Amino acid sequence: MNLRTGIGIDVHPFVEGRPLILGGVIIPFGKGLEGNSDGDVLIHAVIDAMLGGAALGDIGTHFPTGDERYHGIASSVLLTDTLKLLEAALWRVEYVDATILAERPILRPFMGQMKQSMAQLLGLSEGSLNLKATTTDGLGYIGRGEGISCTAVATITRIE
Repeated sequence: MNLRTGIGIDVHPFVEGRPLILGGVIIPFGKGLEGNSDGDVLIHAVIDAMLGGAALGDIGTHFPTGDERYHGIASSVLLTDTLKLLEAALWRVEYVDATILAERPILRPFMGQMKQSMAQLLGLSEGSLNLKATTTDGLGYIGRGEGISCTAVATITRIE
């Protein structure tokens, strides 16, 4: 098979004292996302989607939480390393579609920056990347403002 699709989902709670980083972009907000790395749920979901498409496991398999090498690491570094894993397995990412679920902050003003950052990190044109943000209309942990979630789909092709 020369074409595959993978799905990734990530969720992190808000914590005090950390910057909020989404797609490698610092978003002005009073809280950041908890995580062993910088907690970037957008990048983490995309990593899982790419790894899933290539049948290479998940983010925790390659970058385990308990491994001190990844403590506080920028998720953009993990994404770059994931692209290398895909290339070694003879796969490349062609298209990514991701949806961020966040009641707050309002992400619309930052979507262009996030898209530009993610396209550059992935080596894709902005036309090969789609980012969306939505709320849960006050429902659940996201609606209560306790954290952010992201779901991503990645289409990958075999390197010939």
